[in-house]
Amino acid sequence: MGNHPTSYMGLRLFTIAAMVLLLSAGHLQLSGAQVTCDPVQLSWCLQSIVSNMPPTAECCQKLKAQEPCLCRATSDPTFGGYMRLPGAGAVCAACNVTFPYCH
Repeated sequence: MGNHPTSYMGLRLFTIAAMVLLLSAGHLQLSGAQVTCDPVQLSWCLQSIVSNMPPTAECCQKLKAQEPCLCRATSDPTFGGYMRLPGAGAVCAACNVTFPYCH
């Protein structure tokens, strides 16, 4: 490469684009790694699910954190039955969490 300003600028843009791509990919991996599926966290919502009471702030916080895991929770031997009750959908709606429709 010569000392052409255009080749230097192209190299700089490529380097910046590569850094942004790598940083965003690392951020996505980090975000996905933060979710730990733990159906026990849903116990904060059991009273609301079975009694049709409004969910507490703690329930909504735990439910939102477990949102990516809710399909797995529906097959959990302890909490799956609760997640299949009609009250589970109402609690999800009240907490602004998408109720899972799992295959």
